[in-house]
Amino acid sequence: MIDQDFQGAGKGKVLSFGELLLRICPDGNGMWLAENKLPFYIGGAELNVATALALWDVPSSYLTAVPDHAIAHDIVNSVSGIGVDMDPVLFSGDRFGIYYLPKGKDLKNASVIYDRANSSYAELKTGDIDWNNAFKGVSWFHFSAICPAISQDIADICLQAVKAASEKGITVSLDLNYRSKLWKYGKEPLEILPELAPYCTLIMGNVWASNKMLGTTLHNSLTENGEYERDILLEQATETSKEIIAAYPHCKAVANTFRFDYGQGIRYYTTLYTQGELTVSREYISTQILDKVGSGDCFMAGLIYGFYHQLPAKETLAFATAAAYDKLFIPSDATTSSVADVLKMKTENE
Repeated sequence: MIDQDFQGAGKGKVLSFGELLLRICPDGNGMWLAENKLPFYIGGAELNVATALALWDVPSSYLTAVPDHAIAHDIVNSVSGIGVDMDPVLFSGDRFGIYYLPKGKDLKNASVIYDRANSSYAELKTGDIDWNNAFKGVSWFHFSAICPAISQDIADICLQAVKAASEKGITVSLDLNYRSKLWKYGKEPLEILPELAPYCTLIMGNVWASNKMLGTTLHNSLTENGEYERDILLEQATETSKEIIAAYPHCKAVANTFRFDYGQGIRYYTTLYTQGELTVSREYISTQILDKVGSGDCFMAGLIYGFYHQLPAKETLAFATAAAYDKLFIPSDATTSSVADVLKMKTENE
């Protein structure tokens, strides 16, 4: 069934808003020191979404703040070369946000080190962005819970953005990324996200993040590090989705991901609740992966791709899940796969 609540979503550009980051990747055994090698990638959750959409021929633009120097312009030009409209980018402040994470590690892992204080993006203030201008030609606005985790100012900017988007009838998507190391300015997610969620049309995350950030009910038996029967988790996904939609009537779809370690690999499946029905993806299993970073962003991009093109819920979820699984075998923050590559991954694993 095609979701009529997203009919206007595919009429303009998708604008993603967040911090452009440099990811530094030291190896796990210290050889980067002896070999003078320190690989890096350009990323950031929202930029990863924007990049995927551009590769999939969805009109994609990106709004962030970066310093006004040669390296920043090189990076902006490089991303623009992929097909992302970088015209909304603000040049201000003095530095990029940086994080350090070895390949193969998860951003929820204790090994992640952030160096994002006083970055150009973190220094943004309300009034720095003209949202009326930013939303020209835009039919979809995307951001994540990482944004308001940075500072009260960024949280206030996010609230301005979703209010302006709602007034203009723009579809809004929110990824409930939880990063405990970023919430350091005296506020908890439950004090911020419930103010933003009422303006969102699509909310994606997992049942644990929804509990942590929106206060949804979580069965006492469920802890994030456990192993659970699939039926129990699907029941929880249904209950969480219904609870979110009941609390925030503007929300028309809720997606959840389930990713568990499987040796050196993963077990992965997803759900999408919309129009009163829960759609469940097939389960992907792999004993080896290359890079966990950006998989969830790719899933989010896949959902946007499906709704943007008015695909049925089952087809939307299947594409998004295949895209997320495919990303696990790409050693970078953002996907490099085309629509054909994603469909090939989906077909090969059916």
